Amino acid sequence: MKTTIILAMAFAAFTVSTEKEVDVVNSKINWKGEKVTGQHEGTIKLQEGTLQFNDNNQLTGGSFIMDMSTLTVTDLEGEMKGKLEGHLKSDDFFGTTNHETSKFVITKVEGKDGKYKVTGDLTIKGISFPNTFNMTIKDNNSAIANLKIDRTKYDIKYGSASFFDNLKDKAIYDEFDLSINLKF
Repeated sequence: MKTTIILAMAFAAFTVSTEKEVDVVNSKINWKGEKVTGQHEGTIKLQEGTLQFNDNNQLTGGSFIMDMSTLTVTDLEGEMKGKLEGHLKSDDFFGTTNHETSKFVITKVEGKDGKYKVTGDLTIKGISFPNTFNMTIKDNNSAIANLKIDRTKYDIKYGSASFFDNLKDKAIYDEFDLSINLKF
């Protein structure tokens, strides 16, 4: 019994995990949504986040919380900007009154030396689905990733030709893009 405890303690001493907090002020999340007649883009602020690394400085995990109430449109101005932001925050899209945040929790990491295939659970509007994407860690203080997300999995069906007929040029594509640039 003593030998088992000593071995477990010795093994634990060599398995060091470092958690790095994400600098939410200097990190950026950009979104882009496309429709038949064009596209719109904007930003979402990160509320908090961490990345976990092993003793070889290889990514092993992490999680992020996005503040959906900060969703902004950057390609419009004035009244049109306000209308689109309001619509995106409404129940037709992200329902930020009841779902102020979205979360991503890393469940699996493959790769090494700054180039990773990351899998995790993305939760939007209280609905979770796995998502896999590539992440690159640079200079041990920044990470970039690009995600494609099928909004219909999260009960965001407004303007989706997958659910509504005769939308023609009013159709909004099911997938939207997130470009993430994390500083830590």
